[in-house]
Amino acid sequence: MALTEIESTRVDAHKLEDAPSRHMLVLKFLLAAIAWYLVYHFLHPFANWLTYGVTGLSPQSHLGTAVEFFIYEVPKVIMLLVAVVFGVGIIRTFFTPEKTRQILANHRESVGNVLAACLGIVTPFCSCSAVPLFIGFVETGIPLGVTLSFLIAAPMINEVAVVLLFGMFGLKVTAIYIGTGLLIAISSGWIIGRLHLERLVEPWVYEVGGNRVVLVNERLGWSDRIDAGWTAVKEIVAKVWPFVVAGIAVGAGIHGYVPENMMASIMTKGSWWSVPLAVLLGVPMYSNAAGIIPIMQALLEKGVPLGTALAFMMAVIGLSLPETIILRKVLKIKLIMIFVLIVTIGITIVGYLFNLIL
Repeated sequence: MALTEIESTRVDAHKLEDAPSRHMLVLKFLLAAIAWYLVYHFLHPFANWLTYGVTGLSPQSHLGTAVEFFIYEVPKVIMLLVAVVFGVGIIRTFFTPEKTRQILANHRESVGNVLAACLGIVTPFCSCSAVPLFIGFVETGIPLGVTLSFLIAAPMINEVAVVLLFGMFGLKVTAIYIGTGLLIAISSGWIIGRLHLERLVEPWVYEVGGNRVVLVNERLGWSDRIDAGWTAVKEIVAKVWPFVVAGIAVGAGIHGYVPENMMASIMTKGSWWSVPLAVLLGVPMYSNAAGIIPIMQALLEKGVPLGTALAFMMAVIGLSLPETIILRKVLKIKLIMIFVLIVTIGITIVGYLFNLIL
């Protein structure tokens, strides 16, 4: 009978790495981290050089903008995904599923939604890199609704957006952004939890934990923990990366060919449909918080109401078409549709509310 988990509770001291092995392991890890950082740091200039220097595309052309976006974002997101999955794989060696459940699952589910959403606020991950954490939550038996509260909050309430919003618009707008994003994450996860949709999670997500041998002990050697991290990378990234590339391809097309002035002209109209239209326009987009904040500022300068602009920003960051493509690897289409519908309704209500009170 295959074991789903091996909990190493009797690891003798002589089985741990000796000092030279630990030093070599640390050196290799530092060299790998430095190499990762250097590659990541030079991705943007490389993308510019390859797009405009090698191919000769114009920076002012729609095609050039789209190609540069794709060349830059694909390796960037995959590198971040590898780093996050690797880190989560190591962290998993310190915690049994029971310990993880005690943090979230042993509370009432409504409390779990609040805790998960708050955890999402302080978790600096985009939606694609939150997928491995989502898998880890599901594996350990945390309720689906609680897990989705985290999945919504992690990209939507972004620390970069908080800093930029505070610098550009002040404390009031920033507090509204955090509060409403938190409310959407908590309420959406709670509603989905009430629907009991666990059957709509792809079966392989549950099988990952069952097929993996997990060593859990605080005295494990670091070589074992690093091996666990690489195992997680091979299992998860290999399944998810095609969806990441497809999602970014969609975002690159939108990024290059949808003009900002056209969006502003549509969203400035004072009709009842301006807020839901802003959300629908935001869904196909792909951008991180740092990229969408300047667009939001430009929209406000063109007369777009704050509530409409915030709804657009939340849709781009927390409910994008590329995100749904990535999530398709872990969620069935019906659950994705329910997820999108509930969050869309929440963002739309928030947009109307802000336009009324501000």
